[in-house]
Amino acid sequence: MTDTIYKTDALIAEDIDSYLETHQHKSLLRFITCGSVDDGKSTLIGRLLYDSKMIFEDQLEALQADSKSVGTQGQEIDFALLVDGLAAEREQGITIDVAYRFFSTEKRKFIVADCPGHEQYTRNMVTGASTADLAVILIDARKGVLVQTRRHSYLCNLVGIKNIVLAVNKMDLIDYDRAKYDAIVAEYTAFATEIGIDNFTAMPISGFKGDNITENSANTPWYSGEPLMAHLETVKLDLDASQSKPLRMPVQWVNRPNLDFRGFSGQIATGTVKPGDEVRVLPSGKTTTVSKIVTLGGDLEEAVAGQSVTLCFDDEIDCSRGDVIATADNPPEVSDQFEATIVWMDDDALLPGRAYWLKLGTQMVSATVQEPKYSIDVNTMQHMAAKTLDLNAIGVAEIATDKPIVFEAYADNRTLGGFILIDKITNATVGAGMLHFSLRRAQNVHWQATDITREAHADLKNQKPKVLWFTGLSGSGKSTIANEVEKLLNIMNRHTFLLDGDNVRHGLNKDLGFTEADRIENIRRVGEVAKLMTDAGLIVLTAFISPFRAERNMARAMLPESEFVEIFVDTPLEVAEKRDVKGLYKKARAGELKNFTGIDSPYEPPEKPDIRVNTVEMTPVQAAEYIIRQIAPLK
Repeated sequence: MTDTIYKTDALIAEDIDSYLETHQHKSLLRFITCGSVDDGKSTLIGRLLYDSKMIFEDQLEALQADSKSVGTQGQEIDFALLVDGLAAEREQGITIDVAYRFFSTEKRKFIVADCPGHEQYTRNMVTGASTADLAVILIDARKGVLVQTRRHSYLCNLVGIKNIVLAVNKMDLIDYDRAKYDAIVAEYTAFATEIGIDNFTAMPISGFKGDNITENSANTPWYSGEPLMAHLETVKLDLDASQSKPLRMPVQWVNRPNLDFRGFSGQIATGTVKPGDEVRVLPSGKTTTVSKIVTLGGDLEEAVAGQSVTLCFDDEIDCSRGDVIATADNPPEVSDQFEATIVWMDDDALLPGRAYWLKLGTQMVSATVQEPKYSIDVNTMQHMAAKTLDLNAIGVAEIATDKPIVFEAYADNRTLGGFILIDKITNATVGAGMLHFSLRRAQNVHWQATDITREAHADLKNQKPKVLWFTGLSGSGKSTIANEVEKLLNIMNRHTFLLDGDNVRHGLNKDLGFTEADRIENIRRVGEVAKLMTDAGLIVLTAFISPFRAERNMARAMLPESEFVEIFVDTPLEVAEKRDVKGLYKKARAGELKNFTGIDSPYEPPEKPDIRVNTVEMTPVQAAEYIIRQIAPLK
């Protein structure tokens, strides 16, 4: 009976090439469904797939069987099971991860993302929204506007989705009551205006019963708008607007198959380009002319936003992955300090001052986030004081990168304005953000060139600058060994300076405590001071616990590789605790000293230190002599 009731496009089975040809030139709409828990997002998508004949017969048979065994609609088809594929989703009847589905109609192709409604999965929702052109925000007609409705609406507006559909779902469960529908729309309109959503399309629907999905329902004669599918098929995309903007193409790959061809491949984010156009490569700023536009299907006379192409130049100028090809007379900005909105997506809170990888388009740089200016309460839109950002929190903060990047404000260009933050240790994506603008000081503060170079300072002292970075637990003997090394260097007529952890906290870092964030800032400042001292030609010794690998790597990255020497003073915790010269371990064990490394705060030992000394086997003098032998020659 199935084939007489429900039949997919016969052309798929008869001639797949012809079927694909008919769909090749259709426009593509990416959209998401979002809202609170149990608002019917998965059911709506299942209904769209069903009504667009995108479910094959074997899938339909499996769906019917699953609906009887794990469905929530009695003996009727549970359309949510088409997209709730995870076992945990079916057990709980909720969406956990973002589920992507493709379907097509006579007029348009679609990729829809079913986003989870639970607050703890907000980060998954942001992932789905980041590439969407339209958002269908569902509201359960029985419950009205809820907290997650507000949160998801705010996030949709934040990530730049201009087309919003307010779908008041489950109208069948309130007997298609127009008064209740109008009240919900009025409440949402007031909230939408407050957060900056100027326009949206509201419609009463039932994803389960099919009301106003593909055609207008007789159950809502008072609704004069078009059904959801018709709206999705005809809504205007932002493609034309993107093409009218100046050219921006992040370079993804340098295409060099042989000695006779060199091109630069990527997807055009905005604008158009033709052979003969003058372009500028950023951040270098060099200009050249496009000689040809190469694609797999042949050379083009013009390429537009959304197309992936390879550009060839008249000149052999330097251009590599991460660079941006732009209109010569209207290029984007280049900066290394910004204000941005950040959505935090990791279970561990943001650590201000810690270095993260920042990925923007094809650019990857090291970046530090300052303490947030404020976080945003999505329910009230109030700005609240914040020291950090926890999971799913949204805040505004300043970001500094280790080198200038090419960018535009997110409101103008999602490709060059949207970024993610990646933890350097775990490689996990921990945050997503939108750049607002570069900070004025980034434009006006420049490095002042001086005539006396760091090489001249070093030659005057007849030595090679180095940073000897001692790390280890409290009580391991870092300061003692560093002091012995400096004494030996002094005998050798070397110019040195010892930065000791306790001594620095009496002045430069007296404002810092011992929280994880303060420890990170402590090491950042010491690294900057050590760098300045090496610029003066000195051999700098630092004795700090510096418990985190990320911050030690940050200090290493400030200097030429040959000038940073990580020395691991390897002492077992039980040995360091027995020494306990300062009585700190005793206080920590008694709970009188919080955030003490090795007790209630972690220590990450170096994985591959440049030098390792074992203070159980060596005396401080022996360790110092060993270190001197390892770092020689010093000139």
